Amino acid sequence: MKRTAFVALAALALTSSAQLIPFFTDRKQPAAPGARTPDRLNQKPMAGNQLNNPGIQLPPSNTDNDNPSSGPPTGDVILSDVLGTQPSIQIFAGFTLDIPSVSSRLNNGNQNTTVLAPLNRAITSLPRKPWEDAREYAALGAEAYSGSEGEDRAQRNLRRFAEAHIVPVSPWKEGEKVQSLGGGTVWWEKRDGKTLVMPGSVEVEGVVSRVANGEVWVVKEVVNYT
Repeated sequence: MKRTAFVALAALALTSSAQLIPFFTDRKQPAAPGARTPDRLNQKPMAGNQLNNPGIQLPPSNTDNDNPSSGPPTGDVILSDVLGTQPSIQIFAGFTLDIPSVSSRLNNGNQNTTVLAPLNRAITSLPRKPWEDAREYAALGAEAYSGSEGEDRAQRNLRRFAEAHIVPVSPWKEGEKVQSLGGGTVWWEKRDGKTLVMPGSVEVEGVVSRVANGEVWVVKEVVNYT
């Protein structure tokens, strides 16, 4: 795959995870309705009512979510502008660039989304890379991801991983069950002072961005994607 400058930067900044960035062929996809062409070298700064406090925040309570005024702010900044600005989730942000179904959604100002972005350390601590599948190794051996067919398998697995972390609603109410882009049913609840994505009790560290088409939630573990 033709590397983007963003992924290269993430790999250099996170040397312990550099091997996690796969090489795939460049696959051009038509822009989704409402999408705009990314301009990552000339992005607008986040300011004013475009973003709430950029520090770590917790998801709002049910009461807040039921209030229409508590939804994502209006403005020009969208998820594709901000996802790559957080060093702690740069590995996942890099993955989203390689998955057309995800990147086109994050770049579409007409589709609201909650991104469950795992911390870098959550991804690097996985027993295998997100595009690897133990069943494929068992069936195909060490060359499971070699050649064009192996590349297709890896791309498919990485898509499954990324889409499991994309929730196609925002604001997302506590207890509201939604199908992720990957097809799994997820919801969140507060328990013992923690915000947990269910099933699996994946703890939310906080909300790092609230923009026109959704929110970026940092999670301490990966969501079940198998």
